[in-house]
Amino acid sequence: MIIDLPDTDSSAVARRLVELRETGGAVALGRVLTLIIVTDDGPAEEQIRASNDASREHPCRIIAVVRGNRRGTARLDAQVRVGGDAGAGEVLVLRLWGPMVDHGDSVVVPFLLPDAPVVAWWPGTPPDRPSEDPIGRMAQRRITDAAATSNPMKALERSARWHVPGDTDLAWSRITLWRGLLAAAFDQPPYDPVTAGTVTGGNDSPSAELMAGWLALELRCPMTRTRTQAGSGIISVVLERESGPVELVRPEGSSVATLTQPGQPERRVSLPPRSDRDCLAEELRRLDPDEIYAEVLTEGLKLLHDKGTTKSGRTGAGKPAKRTVTASPSPVTNDEPGPPPSPTAPAAPA
Repeated sequence: MIIDLPDTDSSAVARRLVELRETGGAVALGRVLTLIIVTDDGPAEEQIRASNDASREHPCRIIAVVRGNRRGTARLDAQVRVGGDAGAGEVLVLRLWGPMVDHGDSVVVPFLLPDAPVVAWWPGTPPDRPSEDPIGRMAQRRITDAAATSNPMKALERSARWHVPGDTDLAWSRITLWRGLLAAAFDQPPYDPVTAGTVTGGNDSPSAELMAGWLALELRCPMTRTRTQAGSGIISVVLERESGPVELVRPEGSSVATLTQPGQPERRVSLPPRSDRDCLAEELRRLDPDEIYAEVLTEGLKLLHDKGTTKSGRTGAGKPAKRTVTASPSPVTNDEPGPPPSPTAPAAPA
């Protein structure tokens, strides 16, 4: 059920919520958090649908702050969605116009669930410092998406510069399955140390950048970041060992990857690109700071840029581009006897 409240105010929306609870049985009990979406008018419906799907795993009140035209008079157009139109919670769509666009925090406060965590999500271009944003200051977790910005690499740099505990990015969630497969490969013999690695992916892929930074941080070996055409995403990860390389290759446009490692038959694994719904649901599973992401963002990327190599490459037939440049070795290596330190397992299974 969708109830439209055009040209309204916060008090009228709150009264309508109370009426729904009294007459229809829609209650706030069982909601585990408040999810605030800060977005623009065009893509808002798609992002609300992704949040509705995620709410079936994490029942919550969804508040969509939809920013309209800043010109004209201040106006609030609201929608209340419950039942089948609201996933496993309830949805408030607050469309702001005129000067009110810059005061979304004031409009949101009356609708926050009492004694429940708050998560803020910017599906498009986020503020430079989410933790200093008025809505970001309310939230325990602040979710951005560097891939949705006009310059993903610059967005990733800003995230690293201004990162505070509680910040995270969907670009990190998109590599959870890749990280899990690579970590599992190191649980099987031979236990040779990794001597070098290559991550091949689009030149606009923040996920490929984070993957290379994670491997550089955890393995402490030379790492090469090969950039392919924009929009190709992650194509392959190759980790060199004396016994032979570990290769995880997903041809561009495919949802099936090939995992090759010494002493094991070649395996084909399902590895489709993750949807925003899946990534958002994963981020809502934990409301404490993600320490691994913080280390990769602030230390791993710096290690990659200082000690690693970045080059342009072109792929074909699903094969990783050949490496022609050797990265400088890191002062710390994993040449001690026994199994090498395997990459940290993902925080939550996907």
